[in-house]
This record gives sequence, C-alpha cells and structure tokens, in this order.
Amino acid sequence: MAILYALVARGSVVLAEFTATSTNASAIARQILEKIPGNDDSHVSYSQDRYIFHVKRTDGLTVLCMADETAGRRIPFAFLEDIHQRFVRNYGRAVHSAQAYAMNDEFSRVLSQQMEYYSNDPNADRINRLKGEMSQVRNVMIENIDKVLERGDRLELLVDKTANMQGNTFRFRKQARRFRSTVWWRNVKLTVALILLLLVIIYVVLAFVCHGLALPSCLK
Repeated sequence: MAILYALVARGSVVLAEFTATSTNASAIARQILEKIPGNDDSHVSYSQDRYIFHVKRTDGLTVLCMADETAGRRIPFAFLEDIHQRFVRNYGRAVHSAQAYAMNDEFSRVLSQQMEYYSNDPNADRINRLKGEMSQVRNVMIENIDKVLERGDRLELLVDKTANMQGNTFRFRKQARRFRSTVWWRNVKLTVALILLLLVIIYVVLAFVCHGLALPSCLK
C-alpha cells in the first residue's frame, strides 16, 4: 500500500488512528504532533528514509499519514482532505472536547477503507487529476524530519516490508480478475457466435431438404 499509517488528532490528543502494517510510525507521529510549530492551518511533509509523513492541520484538527515516497504528494494530501471532511462531517463540534481515542472504534474502519482506496484504486488518482492539484499542495516542501525532531529524540522508523508485498499482491489479483473476466466474455461471445452459425447452417440444410422434397410433387 502507498499509504501505510494515518491518524486524526486535536493538538497532541489522538482521536483515531489506523496502521496497515507492523510499524512504529505511531510513536514518530506523536513526536511530530508535539513538535510542529504554531497553531495556524498548514500543510507540511517530513521525510524519513523512504517514507514521508504528510500533515494537514485545519481549524485545530490535524490529519496525518505516512506514505511511501513513490506516492508523491497529490494522493496523500487528497487522502488527508477526504479524511478531514469525513471526520468533521461525522463528529462536528464533538472533536473539540473528545477524549483520546474517543472515535477510534468507529473511525479507524474509515481510515482503513480510505487508505486502501487511495493506495490501490486507479480512480483515486484519476479523480484528483481531473480536479487538478490543490494549490496548497503544490507549495508543500518536503523537508527532512530532522527539521522538526532533534536527532537525539528521533526514533528509527521500522516498517514491515511485507506491506509493499501485500500491495503488489492486491494489484496482481485485481489484474488477474480483470484478465479472467475479459477471457470469459470473449468465450461467451465466441460461443454465441458459434451457436448462431450452427442455427443458420441447420436452417439452410432444412430449407434445402424441404425444397428438395417439395420439387417432385411440383413436377407431377
């Protein structure tokens, strides 16, 4: 999967989170929440190894995800925008006073579903291309995580490599299903065409036979 981890927080209070693989991204994300400067709305990205932590903060609500660097910026920030809208729509003013993990049981499922969608469904990127890149995303600079975390405080990012393997397996299975479907429809069309051809041949033969039987009676 391109997006491996995501959370929604108010300040440093995590309200919901989900991880698609075995990783310590949660601990690093909490460090980022405590260190990101100011209270203004912002869009920032921090790189660590081959992964990037993308952060969107709007009206005191922070949405963060960790994605593979190959995912670029458009898809992760489209994911964050989508999650922010869904969270505010579902919980409204409750987000300003909710306790830690108050929405986790319900909203972690939403995070999981949308992470899979934005990671694996081609339509996710196609829709965002049609909309055009968000202007604020074009201006996001990807900085090294050392910009926000001191080297001595920064944890080594650990990610289970099977996550990428699972993503590749998902795409392979999807392509295999599409191929089988194409072959099945091709076989159906061929079968129908053969049946129609056989019916035409039978009709011609019967017509010829009937015509041949009727001819002697006409001669008499």
